[in-house]
Amino acid sequence: MIAYVGIGANLGDARANVGDALVRLAALPATALLRHSASYVSAPIDSSGDDYINAVACIDTALDAPALLAALHGIEIAHGRARPYRNAPRTLDLDILLYGDAVIDLPALHVPHPRMLERAFVLVPLLEIAPDAEVPGHGPARQYLSAVAGQAIRRID
Repeated sequence: MIAYVGIGANLGDARANVGDALVRLAALPATALLRHSASYVSAPIDSSGDDYINAVACIDTALDAPALLAALHGIEIAHGRARPYRNAPRTLDLDILLYGDAVIDLPALHVPHPRMLERAFVLVPLLEIAPDAEVPGHGPARQYLSAVAGQAIRRID
């Protein structure tokens, strides 16, 4: 299954944490890292702390969505991720943005990611690696770029 994973960090060495997350994604069982975006810097939205480093990865995985989410949480925990409150600053945040054309509504997992179309730090790197990305139930991701045009984002590599 082709899946897109959002990656973000704003605590510690955020840039290194994003890079390590890509290495760890590639090492997941029954998973191949197909491509990833450049890294981007953006101000926190509905959060606080330093600017975030963000990227999006495209993977091909045989893991089902709940197993993938559990694996992503394991990577976050390995980076010291704590969840003291909603949208707290983080050493690493990994989100399943898209999982094929699936729509998933479970207590701990919602795909497509419910706020992905409201975030430049998701849309810009996603469209860099998947310019024709379709969001199930919403259509082409590209059509939402104008809605996030006021959010500052800058490519850093």
